[in-house]
This record gives sequence, C-alpha cells and structure tokens, in this order.
Amino acid sequence: MSIASDARFWDRSSRRYAKSAVADRDGYARTLDRTRGLLRAGDQVLELGCGTGSTAMLLATDVKTYLGTDFSPAMIAIAEEKRLVCPIRGLDFLTATAEAPELGTGQFEVVLGFNYLHLVRDLPGTLRRIHTLLASDGLFVSKTPCLGDMNPLIRLALLPVMRATGLAPHAGAFSSEELVRMISSAGFEVVATENHATKGNDNRPYIVARKK
Repeated sequence: MSIASDARFWDRSSRRYAKSAVADRDGYARTLDRTRGLLRAGDQVLELGCGTGSTAMLLATDVKTYLGTDFSPAMIAIAEEKRLVCPIRGLDFLTATAEAPELGTGQFEVVLGFNYLHLVRDLPGTLRRIHTLLASDGLFVSKTPCLGDMNPLIRLALLPVMRATGLAPHAGAFSSEELVRMISSAGFEVVATENHATKGNDNRPYIVARKK
C-alpha cells in the first residue's frame, strides 16, 4: 500500500462518499460554528483533505481566500462540480497533498484538517510541513478520529484485514494524547481540545493549535 493506492481507494469511493449523510449533524454544526469563530475576513485559509468540498463551501464565505486540497482527483472533481453550481468568490480547489510545491511557506493564516490526520502516512512530517505553511501566529485546526482510543478489536484486527484486502486505506492508530504531543512537538501551542460529538463519544477531538 502507498499514497498512490490510498488515492485510488478514495477515487473509487468518491461518488458514494459524496452521497453519504453526516452521522452527527449537530456535532458537525458545532464544529462549523466553532471554526467560523476562529476565522477572520482577511484570512487566507488552506483546507487539507477537503474531500468533496462540502465544508469548504460552508466556510469559504467567511474569509478572503479558501483553498481546498485533496490527493484524490475524483474527490476534487466533485468539489469543482459543486463550485460550478454555486460559485463562491475566493474559493478554489486543487489536487494536492500538504507537501505540494504550489503551497507557499507562510502563505496561510489558518490551516484546517478535518477527518484528515489519521489518513496521513508520515504524521510528524506532515505536521512540520503544516507549521511551515502557516504565517506567524497562524492557527492549525483539526478534528481527527483517534483510533488508539477506540475498541482494540477494530484497531488490531478489523482494520489490518480491511487494509490488506483493499477495503480500507491507510489509517494511523494514535490516541488523542499522542496526537496532542505530536502537534506540540511540531512547533505548535495547543490552545484548545474539545469534543463536539452530540451522539456518544466519537473519539474525534477538535484541536486548535497556534504556531509558535
């Protein structure tokens, strides 16, 4: 398995993913409201792992520019379809990873990563790259499934089998505490860790971190 095979997995899943319903709509609304409160009208925002662009379409009107990126061309194609139907000034999409040279050092006031970090193969390296992409005192905002806090049977038995048979992409198995430590080690001050779930505990901490 590789980044390329992960991208192909999401390409194959893109149309089904686009039609899937949000499991916890109230929790998602809470995340959107909290994020809007962090954004400023003059911000240049980067969203990594934007998928089919649903969140980007809802947040882009609050900032100067918003660039949604994903390594799946099929996901970005669907996002572009949405943008054509409902154009938003300053919103663009790009097939890219965090390491793409098109993304400039210190270019963004805010970097977002929702349901993203657990899919990254080199998480410490990606977090360091996000740090370089941010302007001074910039914010990194994430909400990530922490498989290390979930049922061990899922983490140790089910997921490896699904990955081996091509039914699931790579997924890192870290706990919320480990994730906070990795973000801090990449040069960030973690200023907030929250749980936005309204249906039980989905083990997806909402983390706000500031570039030091």
